[in-house]
Amino acid sequence: MADYDQIYDLVLKLVKEGGALVKETISRPKNVEVKSCDVDLVTETDKQVEKLLMDGISSKFPDHRFIGEETTASGVKVELTDSPTWIIDPVDGTMNFVHGFPHTCISIALVDKKIPQIGMVYNPVMEQLFTARKGKGAFLNGKPIHVSDVKEMKKAILMFEMGTSRDPAKMKIVMENLAILAPLIHGTRALGSAALNMCMVALGGADCNFEYGIHAWDIAAGDIIVREAGGVCIDPSGGPFDVLSRRVLCASTQELADEVTKVLVQYYPERD
Repeated sequence: MADYDQIYDLVLKLVKEGGALVKETISRPKNVEVKSCDVDLVTETDKQVEKLLMDGISSKFPDHRFIGEETTASGVKVELTDSPTWIIDPVDGTMNFVHGFPHTCISIALVDKKIPQIGMVYNPVMEQLFTARKGKGAFLNGKPIHVSDVKEMKKAILMFEMGTSRDPAKMKIVMENLAILAPLIHGTRALGSAALNMCMVALGGADCNFEYGIHAWDIAAGDIIVREAGGVCIDPSGGPFDVLSRRVLCASTQELADEVTKVLVQYYPERD
């Protein structure tokens, strides 16, 4: 296994190259394709950034494996083994990207022997680069970040999304949870990007985030960034986090996470 320093430096370079492409194309007309439904979109930039990252990593580390949003959408099976595996969302917040809304990012994480080692979330439009390495802390543009110390819902800002599915059963639960949580918290926020929502918790700008129906590539980088910033990342039911479960809850403190899980109506989508 190559040194993680060498791997980190290579991927940081590639992420910045991909970010330049995102920043360059966000204000241009786009060729938009519909995937599973009218709000699940992909653009040529998604495909180009994913290829840039995969080709760049493979050229130096040919034994590394990948779980990428666009390759998975084309029929490649999701499989997480003990091999070094990169979990990639080339443009998280594609709907934002399509509309020119500036909260969009590259999300990439390295999982080795099923243990997260590196996470990067890069919003090149807003010039926000979130990074983390196992045991080394979390950073925004090179400066250390830390979660808030909020332990109670009544003092919490909660990140909360509808997501990219309009399945009636899921939407019913989404609206039920909004109705339950709204009177109990300081407020809700949504950036339209699962990765950036998680990074807001890591930054301390928000205190909790949960979502059902997202995918491994939406949350793998955010998971290690939140943990390295001192937060917790669990299943919304209160159990351990599973990157393939399509469910996530992260929070500034265990106390806050426990309080939120007690009131949530649960939804269990098909696993990745």
